[in-house]
Amino acid sequence: MTGYEALRRTSAWFDTSARGRIRATGEDRARLLHAMSTNNVQALSTGQGCYAFFLSAQGRILADAAILARADEILLDTEPETREKLFAHLDKFVIADDVTLDDVTDGTASIDIAGPRAEARLRETGAPVPEERFVHLDWGARTVVKLDEEHFRVLTFRGDGDLTARLGEEADLEAANVVRLERGRPRYGDDITERHLLQETRQMHAVNFAKGCYVGQEIVERVRSRGQVHKGLYPISVAVQIAPAPGSQLTDASGGKCGETMSAAFSPGLGRVVAMAYLRLPLAESIALDGTAVTVRE
Repeated sequence: MTGYEALRRTSAWFDTSARGRIRATGEDRARLLHAMSTNNVQALSTGQGCYAFFLSAQGRILADAAILARADEILLDTEPETREKLFAHLDKFVIADDVTLDDVTDGTASIDIAGPRAEARLRETGAPVPEERFVHLDWGARTVVKLDEEHFRVLTFRGDGDLTARLGEEADLEAANVVRLERGRPRYGDDITERHLLQETRQMHAVNFAKGCYVGQEIVERVRSRGQVHKGLYPISVAVQIAPAPGSQLTDASGGKCGETMSAAFSPGLGRVVAMAYLRLPLAESIALDGTAVTVRE
């Protein structure tokens, strides 16, 4: 069984150590991150977590992160591309606060395990398994984080060969990306960028509308109150075998433009291309896409 097949049928692990890991310590760490992100960081108890965006003052999405509240620190787990940008963005706002930021990426590692039997595989290794999303439990020198029902992340140390030896089949990042797209999971940097507004991403679990002020909130509230969103991010599948380039135009059955693709890949399991795409609203839910719908923009 290949890593791709294992991710779809049983479980497989893949190395996500390239992701950025930023540690915030100090008495004001929760207050600062609460004021800088879209979710309710101050409500998190030790062992809890959430997903959030970090916005510019203009409401553009600079980065996303899993925010994990630990006993003496808050850990930000972000994409490799946003590691330095997010650190610099946060550091700029640390003025008189009792907050220290440390980029601990190089001295740590993370291993993801995903698939229908991911939870069972973790239990077989003796790992504690969190019951809710972004809840995280210590496992000796490791920490197990639940990302969703079939996807977990183990934060660990470099060279943790004992862990990977016990997690079974290995998948490469290409296979993991195909499965991500099959399951309709967007990724910052590929599908969500600084071009996009929060509501356009449809990732509303990243925002708490009752939390109070944060950087970029004015724009988020203005969009919500006026309903000024004309497109949304959706998973699609297209009956072709060659993945279209990002930005390819999508047309509906009548030939009218209905959106553009973001990340895309051919799915061997489905026999067609799977992708994330921004589709025009309010027609997005009813748009039917087929192999003639994709046109690569010149």
